[in-house]
Amino acid sequence: MQQPVTEEEAAYEPPTYTYDEVFPALPESATSASPTVNQLGQWNSKMRIGSSVVTQVFRVPFEERKFDHSDKFGEGESLRTCLHIMKETGAHIEISSSKDQSLTFLVTGKQSAVLDARRKILQHFQTQASTTISIPKEHHRFILGKSGTKLRDLEKTTATKISMPNMADNSDKIVVTGTKEGIEKAVHEIRVTSDEQSKQAYERVNVPKIYHPFICGPHNDSLNALIAETGVRINVPPLSVQKDEITIAGEKEGVMLAKERILAVHQDMEKKCTTVSVEVPKSQHKYVIGPRGNTIAEILQSTGVSVEMPSNDNSTGTITLRGPHDKLGLAVELNTTSTLGNYATEAGCNELDWIELYLDFALNMVYEKANSVRTAVVNAPNWIHKYIIGRKGANIRVITQDLAKVHVEFTEKEDHIKIEGPPEEVEKAQQALETMASDLINKLIFIELTVDPKFYKHIIGKNGANVNRMKDDLGVVINISEGEGKNIIRIEGNKAGVEAAKVELEEMVHKMENEKEKDIIIDHRFYRNIIGTKGDNIREIRDMFNQVQITFPGPAEKRDVVKVRGPKEDVDKCHKYLTKLVKELNESSYMLEVPIYKQFHKFIIGKAGANIRKIRDETQTKIDLPAEGEKSDVIAITGKKENVEEAKDRILKIQNELANIVTEEITIPPKFYNSLIGAGGKLIHSIMEECGGVAIKFPSADSNSDKVTVRGPKDDVMKARQQLMELTSERQLTSFTAKVRANPQHHKFLIGKSGANIKKIRDLTGARIVFPTDKDEDKETITIIGKQESVEMAKAELEATIKEIDNIVESEMVVEPRHHRHFVARRGEVLHRISDECGGVMISFPRPGVVSDRVVLKGAKDCIELAKLRIQETVEDLESMVTIECIIPQRHHRTVMGVKGFKVQGVTQEFDVHIKFPDRDAQEEYYNHQSTDGEIETQVNGEVEQEVVEPIRVCDVIRITGIEGEVEVPFDFHRSIIGQKGRDVRELMDRYDVHIVLSPADQKLDVIKISGTPECVERAKEAVEERCKELELERQDRLLKSHELELEVDPEFHPKIIGKRGAVITKIRLDHGVQISFPKKDDPDERIIKIQGYEQSVLAAKEDIMKIVNEYNDMVKEEVSIDSRVHSRLIGARGRNIRKIMEQFNVDIKFPRNTDPDLNIVTVIGTEENVMDTKDHLLNLEEEYLQDVTERELQDSYRANFGRGEGDDGGQGGEAGGGPGFVVKGGPWEQRAPDTASTAEFPSFGGGGDVPRSVPAAGAWGPRR
Repeated sequence: MQQPVTEEEAAYEPPTYTYDEVFPALPESATSASPTVNQLGQWNSKMRIGSSVVTQVFRVPFEERKFDHSDKFGEGESLRTCLHIMKETGAHIEISSSKDQSLTFLVTGKQSAVLDARRKILQHFQTQASTTISIPKEHHRFILGKSGTKLRDLEKTTATKISMPNMADNSDKIVVTGTKEGIEKAVHEIRVTSDEQSKQAYERVNVPKIYHPFICGPHNDSLNALIAETGVRINVPPLSVQKDEITIAGEKEGVMLAKERILAVHQDMEKKCTTVSVEVPKSQHKYVIGPRGNTIAEILQSTGVSVEMPSNDNSTGTITLRGPHDKLGLAVELNTTSTLGNYATEAGCNELDWIELYLDFALNMVYEKANSVRTAVVNAPNWIHKYIIGRKGANIRVITQDLAKVHVEFTEKEDHIKIEGPPEEVEKAQQALETMASDLINKLIFIELTVDPKFYKHIIGKNGANVNRMKDDLGVVINISEGEGKNIIRIEGNKAGVEAAKVELEEMVHKMENEKEKDIIIDHRFYRNIIGTKGDNIREIRDMFNQVQITFPGPAEKRDVVKVRGPKEDVDKCHKYLTKLVKELNESSYMLEVPIYKQFHKFIIGKAGANIRKIRDETQTKIDLPAEGEKSDVIAITGKKENVEEAKDRILKIQNELANIVTEEITIPPKFYNSLIGAGGKLIHSIMEECGGVAIKFPSADSNSDKVTVRGPKDDVMKARQQLMELTSERQLTSFTAKVRANPQHHKFLIGKSGANIKKIRDLTGARIVFPTDKDEDKETITIIGKQESVEMAKAELEATIKEIDNIVESEMVVEPRHHRHFVARRGEVLHRISDECGGVMISFPRPGVVSDRVVLKGAKDCIELAKLRIQETVEDLESMVTIECIIPQRHHRTVMGVKGFKVQGVTQEFDVHIKFPDRDAQEEYYNHQSTDGEIETQVNGEVEQEVVEPIRVCDVIRITGIEGEVEVPFDFHRSIIGQKGRDVRELMDRYDVHIVLSPADQKLDVIKISGTPECVERAKEAVEERCKELELERQDRLLKSHELELEVDPEFHPKIIGKRGAVITKIRLDHGVQISFPKKDDPDERIIKIQGYEQSVLAAKEDIMKIVNEYNDMVKEEVSIDSRVHSRLIGARGRNIRKIMEQFNVDIKFPRNTDPDLNIVTVIGTEENVMDTKDHLLNLEEEYLQDVTERELQDSYRANFGRGEGDDGGQGGEAGGGPGFVVKGGPWEQRAPDTASTAEFPSFGGGGDVPRSVPAAGAWGPRR
């Protein structure tokens, strides 16, 4: 500790300077405590989390609704659709229907989820339109935005689907699909973006929204005329977009002219417009607007007055009419032609009254449209609605067939009927419906019965027989409902029928309530005893309990459950009786098999069966002996267990008294066990039978014992022993072995066809010959087993045959040169295969350039003959292919092939052939092109003089081979079969010696064509079909593994989920076999974690992640101020101390970094109780450690002072020790007294500004070493 102090002292020049002179205070040091508080405040403000849940309300008008066309009343599929959307987006949706049949949706959730849900709702519930706009291709990228984010945001906010052409497509058409309002918004935003990026003139004109109708005109006539006149694009925001800005883009002159005209209309209307407000009920607004706003356009066209409607979410019914002052000219014209003019003339209006008169005329039109439709309500209980409607709507059709404009609406959950239409027709329909409803209410009644659902199937009957009978006999309607805690049977109809049906149903229910059903488990083997001969026993039981039905499972059923059904008391008695009966049968069915030597059976039976009858009667058991002709010696005893044991003892006692049973062991080598036992144990069983049924037992295979046990009567045991020993001696004589070595390739010739050769040797010598199998390591050794003379004779025969096979011979055969290439192609693959199949025969074809048809074969004679046969079969296959030759001079081949073979590929694809071009260096004359009469046939190409005939060369001959086979392969798999850069398809062609043609990319055919020899084509087909199966399995697996789930998790928990060095997330990935991706630091969706894999694995991984998140969600976080000087003591060597504290209190403790504003803040995370305990413990340790720190600092300062005195004055140590000459006044060490923990005395200590240099605050892990 003295070294750093000495280095600090070296900076004091001269020693009489004060600390403030040497180290002037920084401007912020005086208020160091203040920023600390602010920083803590800022940290706390960062921890505040605002609500991210938003709520949005929107409406779908009736005329824009998309109906689901279901036959149900009420919502139909609407609720199910909303639930599906809620599940997909995570937003909460509430749906309600208004009187005007419009739908209102309230969507709550995260902003992105709400927008996504809104878009899906409008797709399902609002009629979708589509429009196409032309936007310059160079502007598309600005509409898309970075990675398509701008386009996705636009689709969300407008609830539309926007389709843009591909980069490779030259089209500039953009298709927008969605609701009318959404399309207008999207088109507006797209045009604004395009106009902004346009290189031509672009202007923005701010015109208040209220004047836009006058600029556009009725049906946009004025706007279209202006666009046609100026040739520019004018984008006026639609009514649904609350913007005043109008954009103009195009040629500069046209833009300026259009801007001037628009501003002129705006200024003119601003001066002359007058407004009138009128109250119209909200429900009548749709009639004022008209279909697609046509009525408002008609009013604007007829009167020049704009009608402004309130927004859908506005509860007020005020409609504003806005029109100009100077319509006098039009008014005068209307004076002679219109109702308005006649009205004005009769009223004697002057020019000053025309303004109000003109607005009055528009107002009258509004009122007329609003009151053109009337709504009425007829009170009728909802249960009689179906009778008013009639079968397939017959009754309601009678009422409405003459009232075409009337709309009648029945609501399932409401007790009234809504009628809408023209007032006169509505009144007629209302009167007819009220009359019909009143009549039905007087005639019909209904009753509801609460019945347990378990009785429903009995009430309904088989195929509805019971219910249908009551409906037909009583003329009532019976509805059975189950669910939502209500189990009700509803009866509707005339009073008498309903009462009768009620009585009958109550009687059925009462009878069934008193019934009971019980199951009893009875083993199948007891059924015959319980049922009895011809059912006598079960008939007696049924007579005893005549109200009970007993049902046994059928013979094919593998169940042991017997059902007992009937009145409760009788069922209980019957169940008790059957249980007792089964128990007795179970006790008396114990069976035991006792082996007794056959010769003693007659003594056990006794004279006239006296002994066996006595044992049966006294032990009350059933004893079955084998029949006289049977070979079995087992006696079966059946009965109660204790009785069976007694009978067994008595039978064994008789046997032991009659014979002296002995046991003897014989030593036999284990290698002879199999031969002594024989196939299926036949040999050993025959010995046992011959020797009086003695028991012979061989040791188990893993016992390594050679002792065979024989048990039975003494004479029989000796007889069996003698036979076993004789057989063993015989086996030893016939177990002589010898070995012969032969080339494994010659084994097949030694065996012969169907084993003929080896069978001949076996019959001749009587020896057994064993060839090595695939599992044997030594493939050359052949083993011969048998008697010595037989083995030696067989060995001599084999050696002679092997010597004959080993004599290599040479043979020749003729193969046409045109087939040579097939055999030697791909490094002689075909030759190698033939050689391996034919005992390693060496086959030599002529070298390239040597004209010869001679093929040389070397090897064993039989092998050579077999190889010749294989080669001949291959040649026949090659000759079976259809090949023609086309003579074209070699100099024209490049032209025929085209660039990169383009032309010849076209011919190949069109005619399904394989074309082989010759080697251009083969300049020798071609002699094989002959006619049938042996003369040279000259092929003439083009118009040439007859005397000019070129000789035909080998390089002029092009061979065309027909396609041999096709394989059905989906076009999607073609790319996988081709492989990377054609590697896989080339490998197939090389391996199977075929030519493979795949479908052109533009045709997308599901066929692959293969040409070659029939054998090769078939093998290639099998390989392609096998590859297709593999690809199909891979595709299905990819589909299953492509399930993706997005999980929203606070980024604060991401490090916890990842774990130290990714340990936690790696374990989750490996456990469930999924891919988990976290967002990047600056990603806008930084809360989204994506999981991809099999659906079950994804859900399991999600659960593991949510367990971690929920665990940390339940924890609290507490910040504790601990002096940074003791942090290293708290942490300990390599974090040992702090880990111990974290394990002790089960918390997570985080120390500040060097860059943190306050180095004293320590964060503790865990459960509330553990955090508080940890906090107290840390504060206690701080207090303890601070005492040591202050004491050490005080000692260091004294030691430093003493060292300085000696260094300056040499021998004046005593004087220097008390002299102040070298002590800096006002230093930080003077401000730090031993009681530095006192915050009242040192209020700025926590800010960190007064930390002395001797103990630098270098972070939580202490100073660098």
